[in-house]
Amino acid sequence: MNRLEGRVALITGAARGQGRSHALRLAEEGADIVVLDLCRQIDTVPYPMADSDDLVTTVDLIKSRGRRVFAAEVDVRDLAGMQRCVSAAVDELGRLDIVVANAGTLNDTAPLWELSERQFQDQIDVNLTGVWKTIKATVPFLLEQNEGGAIILVSSISGLTVELNVGHYAASKHGVNGLMRTLSGELAPHGIRVNSVNPTNVNTAMINNPRYNRLFAGGKEGATQTDALPALTAMHALPVPFLDPIDVSNAVAYLASDDGRYVTGTAHVVDAGAMNPFKAPHLVDGHSGR
Repeated sequence: MNRLEGRVALITGAARGQGRSHALRLAEEGADIVVLDLCRQIDTVPYPMADSDDLVTTVDLIKSRGRRVFAAEVDVRDLAGMQRCVSAAVDELGRLDIVVANAGTLNDTAPLWELSERQFQDQIDVNLTGVWKTIKATVPFLLEQNEGGAIILVSSISGLTVELNVGHYAASKHGVNGLMRTLSGELAPHGIRVNSVNPTNVNTAMINNPRYNRLFAGGKEGATQTDALPALTAMHALPVPFLDPIDVSNAVAYLASDDGRYVTGTAHVVDAGAMNPFKAPHLVDGHSGR
């Protein structure tokens, strides 16, 4: 513990789910935390997104761990808003050392040619352009501080392999890994490490909701997560249906800390063996759901 004492970590999409888990894990390692989240619904997202109450809960949980916290409701698609929030956070907390670009969504599934323009654009705007805007809003502070740093981009194994009926999501996540590789080279001379984390399904509202429970249960009406477990488990070499958020957060903490001080430019996989070649393709009706 306390591998991050004296550092400040910024996490997007931090009101709940993976983002909240990352924020709490880094706080437990001693970091003060900046939590940013949209806290409202995007029309093309078929499950309820985080709200203001979720963000308040995250703030309270961080404070209960004895850490300082700066929180703001901001859209990663809004560059000016992101720049204002990051500047205000650095003014309040005094520095910035770690950036976790976590914010992301998954909207409806269909072959690429059947997706609406709005579905495709929303997916790219949040998952890819939002990551670039997070980078653009934060990297100048890391460079000015001139003390190195760590950037972790949350992608997916959907950004490393072939998946069907989620082409917009896969494209966004492949793009995140492209940003990571380029940025790692550009920032290496400044001592700033850049990596991505690529999980399989994670047990958050992104997959545990009526729309996706029905999908993974083969179209069963009124399906619950219990109905979806066999298909989710079949995707992995290890006999587990999904990761818990903390499993991804532990990888984030490693990459953010000095334990990973010489690790940069890597696509770190946490997948329960989903990408192992001896497994059948991890698809349910052509979709993985990450």
